[in-house]
Amino acid sequence: MHDQDRPEGSRLSDYDFDLPENLIATRPARPRSSARMLVATPTALTDVTAIDLPGFLRPGDRLVLNDTRVIPARLRGARRRGEAVAGIDVTLLEPLADGTWLALLKPLRKVQEGEEIVFSARLSARLVAKAEGEARLAFNLEGEDFDAALEEAGQMPLPPYIEARRKADAQDRTDYQTVWAERPGAVAAPTASLHFDAALLAALAARGVETTRVTLHVGAGTFLPVKTDDLTHHKMHTEWGEVTAEAAAEINATKQAGGRIIPVGTTALRLIESAADAPGHVAPWRGPTDIFIRPGFAFRVTDGLMTNFHLPKSTLMMLVSALMGIGRMREVYAHAIAENYRFFSYGDASLLLPHED
Repeated sequence: MHDQDRPEGSRLSDYDFDLPENLIATRPARPRSSARMLVATPTALTDVTAIDLPGFLRPGDRLVLNDTRVIPARLRGARRRGEAVAGIDVTLLEPLADGTWLALLKPLRKVQEGEEIVFSARLSARLVAKAEGEARLAFNLEGEDFDAALEEAGQMPLPPYIEARRKADAQDRTDYQTVWAERPGAVAAPTASLHFDAALLAALAARGVETTRVTLHVGAGTFLPVKTDDLTHHKMHTEWGEVTAEAAAEINATKQAGGRIIPVGTTALRLIESAADAPGHVAPWRGPTDIFIRPGFAFRVTDGLMTNFHLPKSTLMMLVSALMGIGRMREVYAHAIAENYRFFSYGDASLLLPHED
């Protein structure tokens, strides 16, 4: 098939746009719910703030929240060989089923399989294997002991486009974590959720909007560039998630009662669509997902989405284009840029509602 014969939305270049550098946020809005929010329907664009969210929802609607907790996945350690000491930077990528961790090591060539990297008096790891630029590490601790030692030794793993502008600091330990973060395992935040604070949650409850929590441990793969222009050749990264029986029952009850299901963030959306086993119905679900949502995807349970503004040519741009239509998303982003909305993880929000009331 020639390029000119391919349907719109099937090429990576369909999702490109020019973003002024000054619109990339390096710190979040304070308070969280004071961030700006662009509400998009098929026919209207409305500029408000996140605290106004309840006014665009109906009693009986349900927000789906990702309760993953970001771990301080950046570590600085040392490898010793006799008198020789080499500094090693480690970025944890994801936990593996056997208890080891997949990680990036810099410089990887300085460590051999079987050698130990010491991060603190409590925390160290042995290099089990390395392949294709990545390493597998076995830590000396597990469970709560590992979590506590990692909290002491690690730094928050800010996205590359923020790290390029400034280093992570103590403030990021709070800023880059949702107020309901509970289950450790993510190496990137579900960033649409960063706009929620006590004031917004209270306003939603007063409006009669329900919430359900699910878990998707966001991996570093979320930042990987798409390397093929023909999207049928793109292999999506894998992330671990869980929809409990209780969460599935809540979502299904809302659908049956005529309420809308609105995930907060692309991670929650990808998870519930992975768990959907029929139109309007979600089953309990646990395991890895590599679901790739792009135009042509048939949404089974999602009625809207609250999300941040995403990188050009990213799989997240493809996802929002699948929900709203690629032409409409171009209009949404042109408006956001013209109105100086702040982009990416610490940036402003959008509420995407593909159906008119």
